[in-house]
Amino acid sequence: MQNRTSKVVFKDYNFNQNLLLPPSLGELIDPNHPVRVVNQVVDNLNLDPILDKYDGGGCPAYHPRMMLKVVVYGYLTNLYSSRKIEQGLHQNIHFMWLSGMSYPDHNTISRFRSDRLKGVLKEVFSQVAQMLIDHGHVTLKEVYLDGTKIEANANRYTFVWGRAIKTNTERIKKQLRELWAYAESVAKEELENNEPESFEEINAEQVKQTIERIDKVLEDKEVDKKVKQKLNYARKNWPENLKRYAKQEKQIGNRKSMSKTDPDATFMRMKEDHMLNGELKPGYNWQISTQNQYILDYTIHPDLADTSTLPAHVDSLVEVLGETPEVLVADAGYGSEQNYEYLENKGIEAYVKYNNFHKEQTKKWKENPYRTENLHYNEDLDCFYCPMGQPMTYLKDYKRKTAIGYEQTTRLYQAQNCKECPMRGPCNKAKGNRVIEVNPRLTRYKKQIREKLNSEKGMLYRSQRPVEPEAVFGNIKNNHGYRRFLLRGKEKVTVEAGLLSLAHNLAKLAK
Repeated sequence: MQNRTSKVVFKDYNFNQNLLLPPSLGELIDPNHPVRVVNQVVDNLNLDPILDKYDGGGCPAYHPRMMLKVVVYGYLTNLYSSRKIEQGLHQNIHFMWLSGMSYPDHNTISRFRSDRLKGVLKEVFSQVAQMLIDHGHVTLKEVYLDGTKIEANANRYTFVWGRAIKTNTERIKKQLRELWAYAESVAKEELENNEPESFEEINAEQVKQTIERIDKVLEDKEVDKKVKQKLNYARKNWPENLKRYAKQEKQIGNRKSMSKTDPDATFMRMKEDHMLNGELKPGYNWQISTQNQYILDYTIHPDLADTSTLPAHVDSLVEVLGETPEVLVADAGYGSEQNYEYLENKGIEAYVKYNNFHKEQTKKWKENPYRTENLHYNEDLDCFYCPMGQPMTYLKDYKRKTAIGYEQTTRLYQAQNCKECPMRGPCNKAKGNRVIEVNPRLTRYKKQIREKLNSEKGMLYRSQRPVEPEAVFGNIKNNHGYRRFLLRGKEKVTVEAGLLSLAHNLAKLAK
């Protein structure tokens, strides 16, 4: 047994001690706690857009200002579930202080987030962004753009592929033609002048009518057993299948896939793969613009590539800020002719990389005489010169549309005589004379961008870009553990992105 040379003294502890003057909740909260920033900022917001979502009459509702404080603070403290927030209202002194000891249940919290904030939270967020500008935390000089893919709240294994819809529709067309041909072989006279106008564009009603005609003419005839089975299957399934395909085709739009449980979600490859096998998951492409690691705007897209998201995001950014930023900085995922043209028309100086930008800086690339980019161009004669010095003359133009409908013009130039050229092997592996493709407008944009990115200012922007939006996403996904949306549908997911953005800005402001 340990010998004690002095008596142990403990602090007074009386579990049943009553307080003559109980302290207020506010006295128990640290003056510099982030919850005070949430309370102060939300108190200064104009919430008319949310108030307009309420109908008069009935049972009194919880005030939207209190509800917004509670939900935003929940996202700030990594409580995303409405049930967890409800629990916090009963157990956490900060939630109790924000709510004024009100206790909305999880259904009320969920309805407020899903219904009351849908379509209007961006107007509230815009006020916070403007406040950051007014107080000098951010400026409109430059913004940094990046995106990340977040998994949707959808079944990972039930999906629809756009190609499968077309394949199945074509299969029905083919089999319908075969059934009609069989019916004609059995009862040609009865079907004469009664053939459908075309089997190319079919719909549920047309297929139903065609099958009824075939049934009618084959009613008293001896019909092959396999044909009967096919007709029975077609009668029961084809019209409904075509209705479903038409609905899915409308939902899927220009995408290649969608989730059955959240039709707005597209199947994407996620960096955070729970199966660790590179499998496709239903998700959304979340884009943010940042400065000084504050989020200035957020948008949600079903697009796989970042390239197609830039115009819509910048339009939203200008609407949120009320002004157009001077400079936009982004990585190579956004470099395209359409985006460079869009930013030029907007009067925004683009520091946006393109594919192969870093490769172009290497000695191997610069000293390769066979690359199209390194061939000499004679502007007066409109021709290129091959490595042997022979002219490559203009052949023709051709136009093509990108997946998002942007039309590009490419010029073709052809060498005159590659047959006996000693450099034919490394220069031209095709059978005939070498043909090169050149997009003059994109070439001009790339030259401008290359000069900007290699300037002193450009190198500063390039070094700062990974510190900006990438660090923000890293904080949200790793520090706050947010890797999967809770709500379904693009509109509701946009609300979640808005709450996360608000919580991030207020947490940073509190520091």
